[in-house]
Amino acid sequence: MNIKITGTGSYIPSTIEKNEDFYNHEFLNANGSKINSTNEVIVKKFKAITGIQERRYIKPELTNSDIAFYAAEKAIADAKIDKESLDYIIVAHNYGDIKYNTEQSDTVPSIASRVKHLLQIKNPKCVGYDLLFGCPGWIQGLIQAKAFIDAGIAKRCLVIGSETLSRVIDKHDRDSMIYSDGAGAVIIEETTEEGGIISHNAATFALDEAHFIYFGETNKQEDSSHRKYIKMYGRKIYEFALNNVPLALKSCLEKSEYSINDVKKILIHQANEKMDEAIVERFYKLYDMKMPEGIMPMSINMLGNSSVATVPTLYDLILKGKLENQEIKKGDIIMFASVGAGMNINAIVYKH
Repeated sequence: MNIKITGTGSYIPSTIEKNEDFYNHEFLNANGSKINSTNEVIVKKFKAITGIQERRYIKPELTNSDIAFYAAEKAIADAKIDKESLDYIIVAHNYGDIKYNTEQSDTVPSIASRVKHLLQIKNPKCVGYDLLFGCPGWIQGLIQAKAFIDAGIAKRCLVIGSETLSRVIDKHDRDSMIYSDGAGAVIIEETTEEGGIISHNAATFALDEAHFIYFGETNKQEDSSHRKYIKMYGRKIYEFALNNVPLALKSCLEKSEYSINDVKKILIHQANEKMDEAIVERFYKLYDMKMPEGIMPMSINMLGNSSVATVPTLYDLILKGKLENQEIKKGDIIMFASVGAGMNINAIVYKH
């Protein structure tokens, strides 16, 4: 038996926030001082580094659990399964449900319980739980689902990556332009079909790296609300990712016993276009090869960085023929990979 993804779904919010929409923001340095550049220059540099032209935000009436549910519905329909046959619902996220114009994150009940409720699944043996693992959460959910199936305690799981980062961004921080909202979901199950998860690899670096991404106060010093926002040390993350992710990819590929020449696509977390390109280039350099053209599909230019949702959303877009000049064929060897808060890294070699 093989353990394979049999259905995919995603939810891409309809509200588009373009780079030009940030021209009227008051961007400040971390110490509260003014930045000695116009917003037009700041945005232009941002686009050159990240590749992001626009990002998506959910509507005010929606929450994270809502969009996780929408993606789940699509994955269930795509797999043509009975929702009551699900053994596990695993939802990767980082900030729970944060209602519009509120400050408090709500994680009780869990997002997974809320999704199960919205799906109206009656079966109490369908277990739902949340997974906090930074941006690599959805890939880690796949790894956990495979472990459950390998152990014989599950046959079919729903794994969702969903996040609404627009609710935790500091409008005075340039990094706020990176973040977006979205949800992606898959059904993964035991099947007689060829392919599926071949190998996986995961690691947590927390000695010096644990707080590279953290929750911190606004850059605007006059603000006394003490509200917390997503913050990061961009340079440290960039260097960490370049030094560690290529090695994690290589280790995962070696476990699979496939060759680097067998890999048709690498679906990497859409964090920063330049960083992702540098990671994959360095991965191929480990084999004394140049990065093949078209090997790394990108959606960040139009969707931004939606954390745990980027990889499953990207996968769904490709399979549904919605990403120009990109396709995954039956039997293709692909890799999923991510890096994020923790600092966590993971990768999967998958035969489609």
